[in-house]
Amino acid sequence: MDLVGRIRRKDAVVGVLGLGYVGLPLAAVFARNGYRVIGLDVDGEKVAALKAGKSYIKHIPGSAIAAMNAAGFEPTTDFSRSAACDAILICVPTPLTANREPDMTYVVGSCEAIAPYVRAGQIVVLESTTYPGTTDEVMRPILERGGLVADRDFFLAFSPEREDPNNPDFETATIPKVVGADCPVAAEAAVALYASVIRRVVPVSSTRVAEAAKILENTFRAVNIALVNELKVVFTRMGIDVWEVIDAAATKPFGFMRFTPGPGLGGHCIPIDPFYLTWKAREYEVFSRFIETAGEVNTSMPAWVVGRTMEAFSQRGRGLRGSRILLVGLAYKKNVDDARESPTYKLWELLERQGVEVSYHDPWIPVVPKSREHGQFAGRGSVPIDRAGEFDAVLISTDHDGVDWKRLLADARLIIDTRGVFRTPHEKVVKA
Repeated sequence: MDLVGRIRRKDAVVGVLGLGYVGLPLAAVFARNGYRVIGLDVDGEKVAALKAGKSYIKHIPGSAIAAMNAAGFEPTTDFSRSAACDAILICVPTPLTANREPDMTYVVGSCEAIAPYVRAGQIVVLESTTYPGTTDEVMRPILERGGLVADRDFFLAFSPEREDPNNPDFETATIPKVVGADCPVAAEAAVALYASVIRRVVPVSSTRVAEAAKILENTFRAVNIALVNELKVVFTRMGIDVWEVIDAAATKPFGFMRFTPGPGLGGHCIPIDPFYLTWKAREYEVFSRFIETAGEVNTSMPAWVVGRTMEAFSQRGRGLRGSRILLVGLAYKKNVDDARESPTYKLWELLERQGVEVSYHDPWIPVVPKSREHGQFAGRGSVPIDRAGEFDAVLISTDHDGVDWKRLLADARLIIDTRGVFRTPHEKVVKA
């Protein structure tokens, strides 16, 4: 077909819808491999920054944006430009509603935005993590509104994102890419497209298989993290250091995979995606109790950490109310500037409910960004770490490499350590 030929000649125009932590690196990969790339986003500030050669993601340098622009990258808020694209890759959030059900607002909105411009010969690929059936049941009807028929006139595929921001060992082009489609022509085009810029492409038999594979990846992590989080609670009550236990178990060269506990789950995938699967499973009268239990364990961890903090204060003859606590780390994991779904927000809320004056320090996030669920914290600034001694306690939520932990131990009055930063017992350190 002509689409495959255009892809192989790199004459195809690639559109990336959603220029965040997934979409922007993806657009960069296609741009540096000789494709003309159009970036679509509803956020005018992002588009303006990109046009000026500036990056809003810390681990993506401005020089990378400048190189994209030099290669002809066109960022825009004008979704009619999708008509010029031969391939449109949708990389938008898939959050949960307040009732912990799938919120398809961004996927639906994206499809509705490009639906008037869908033309024969295009391929549209969803990369957002979602439940099996989304491509066929949600995207297809919207994109077919103009009269064209999917997998006859235009084509659909699903290829789940596998971004791990700031991972020194992997980046977009070197992470194997799963690709699923529901007709041979769509599969051929999607595989050809990704194979032209990514080292290894893994074709599967359908969009549903590809959607399910991504859900499995993240559910696997969520369940295993829940296990070590639960063991942390159990071993703490037994007077056993869970970190020492994990270190010892990890010496086994087979049959064991290391997972580490924390103050809860963060990021846009692992805290959310398992609930997409449990929601969809109920449609088939299947109740995924194991996955739901893991979710309950992980979401309970911030409250457990605050409970440990209360115990530590009580043992020192005081209560939490009226105290000052410094949260170290707002990002959901170390060495990134991404605070989406960070458990630090929940810790912050719970501590303030106890009458604590809360501040935070994060070398990667100098100002709290706007967010859907925690708007009350937006705009607050990071406190310098050298002021740690002014607080009644420091609670480590994220173990960034850039923090001088030795100095923090010397300066702080009390440290609540949720990440196993301090392995040697110390009178100032309470593990939580």
